[in-house]
Amino acid sequence: MASWDALKDELDLWQEAGITATFWWRDDDLNEPTNAFDRLLEMRHRLDIPLTLAVIPDNVDPHIADDLDGCHLVQHGVTHTSHAKEGEKKSEFPASRSITEMVAELTLGKARMETLFEGDFYPFLVPPWNRVGEALLPDIAKLGFHGISRYKPRASAVPVQGLAEVNTHIDPVDWKNGRSTLAEADILKMACDHLCDRRLGRVDTREPTGFLSHHIMYDEPLWEITYKFFSFVNSHKAVRFLTLPGALSVIEEFDLKDFP
Repeated sequence: MASWDALKDELDLWQEAGITATFWWRDDDLNEPTNAFDRLLEMRHRLDIPLTLAVIPDNVDPHIADDLDGCHLVQHGVTHTSHAKEGEKKSEFPASRSITEMVAELTLGKARMETLFEGDFYPFLVPPWNRVGEALLPDIAKLGFHGISRYKPRASAVPVQGLAEVNTHIDPVDWKNGRSTLAEADILKMACDHLCDRRLGRVDTREPTGFLSHHIMYDEPLWEITYKFFSFVNSHKAVRFLTLPGALSVIEEFDLKDFP
């Protein structure tokens, strides 16, 4: 069973090997200013680590950008509505849906993000429920997105030409049991497992270990474990937190110079 000592031991192994354990933080479902959003920004400021905010473009309140404090905004689908057919898992962009229809919606959503948020918008797509039909990926690249972000270790840093992938690997929410907080040992196991797999080369070593939060549905235990986790890892000498552009910069086969 994973523990804080086990996580420290794993990070110690990174330090002894002379390698940096990179992390990044993504928060999903931002659409309007709320007390929870204010608390999220205050936590980020107190921790002094980068934060990427996944924004739902449909009916988004532009005032979310009033005090971003350096956070990046990325696109979280378009309406966050599932179009999955019976037997499919929830997805706004399932394999069964028309490519033409999905491209049209993504185009409108991206244009809205660019118009409202200008330089605060970073062209990255976070598909709701972390799912997207693979056949859509080339079109996502053609729309000018630099990449996508899903969940679990990436199979490829560049799944299709012109599109990078940077995923998350730790989610403290117990989605199957009332959206409560997972057991602390389970959360720490996610972190230890991904770090160990990276260190041993079983997954892409360059992909930073990603923490996924959902501020809008956080209760007090979720706020507490999130802050405790970040405080703990950020105090270790082997750890460095990356921005999303920073995570792309270590993918040698992906060149941002290809974008205007």
